[in-house]
Amino acid sequence: MKQAIKLSKKGFGFVNPNPLVGAVIVKNGKIIGKGYHAGFGGPHAEINAIRNSKESLKGSTIYVTMEPCNHHGKTPPCTERLIKEQFKRVVVGMKDPNVLVNGKGIETLINAGIKVDNGILEDEIKTLNEAYIKYITCQLPFCTLKTAMTLDGKISTFTGDSKWISNEDSRQCVHELRHRSAAIMVGVNTIIKDDPMLTDRSGFKKKSHPLRVVVDSTGRTPLSANVLNTKEAKTIIAITSQTGSDFVNGVKKKGAQIIVCPEKNKKVDVTYLIKELGKRGIDSILLEGGSTLNFSAIQDGIVDKVYSFISPKVLGGDNAITPVGGTGFEKVDEAITLNIKDIKRFGDDLMIEAYIIKK
Repeated sequence: MKQAIKLSKKGFGFVNPNPLVGAVIVKNGKIIGKGYHAGFGGPHAEINAIRNSKESLKGSTIYVTMEPCNHHGKTPPCTERLIKEQFKRVVVGMKDPNVLVNGKGIETLINAGIKVDNGILEDEIKTLNEAYIKYITCQLPFCTLKTAMTLDGKISTFTGDSKWISNEDSRQCVHELRHRSAAIMVGVNTIIKDDPMLTDRSGFKKKSHPLRVVVDSTGRTPLSANVLNTKEAKTIIAITSQTGSDFVNGVKKKGAQIIVCPEKNKKVDVTYLIKELGKRGIDSILLEGGSTLNFSAIQDGIVDKVYSFISPKVLGGDNAITPVGGTGFEKVDEAITLNIKDIKRFGDDLMIEAYIIKK
């Protein structure tokens, strides 16, 4: 199962909104086939493992990280193929929470006389598939907030200079987070100030450029911005009715899309935007916003997870920006609390990985 988990990770960034799944076939104590789900709409892990096997599969065991599907989607049911190939045993990491599956695949295999073991390394597999689990059960994207700050909590100097607070190793880790995500979301101030490309520049040979989403309530994104002129990734600009038609037409001419959102406090209603992105098949968002957008997302309960990079620098300055701005909360007992999962070092930088504790 550990090998199947390792294989499943190769699907990061390419299978959304499907789960990460790996499979390993064993017969007479020897591995005879391996496979993983490599791309949305393509063959599932079990089928790829079967195709990669050069021996008879009759009487063998398959280890698969997620319950085999039992329904017709973009591909035929995997349970049918496992039964046809006369597998003796299926070892499952976790049940598929998809209502179309959710135990039905396991039941079908058992009814066909195949021995099934379930729940092997389940917690690890659930963590790998946390975006899929939220999306398939709630139809909402899993939202991860990424911040990079100095030891005294600043993301830039009082003049706005921010290059670079975190080191190169930390920034490479961020590109890997982008690689895993279906979309990157930023606020318009980030576009105006930094003019980022927001593309996957990870170390992976095959890139998976996520959708770029710019929250821009009044249409201030320059038409010369990289997000509108670099074609590696698609771009959506989220606006409100305050935005003029000239801007909308200019964005569309660049090949980008527009989402008109209702207003909340005279800004884009981020909750509405998140739901709309979920309807469009976006299962995961890496929020790399400015402090105002970050607070709106946290306040509205959108953020599920946080990666906070902390650099051993001190900038000071009453007017230097912090990772989360906005109006803030009035009282300490209103604060958002987090459960720290891990702390890692990237050179001299620290990275805290934590989950928002939902109230």
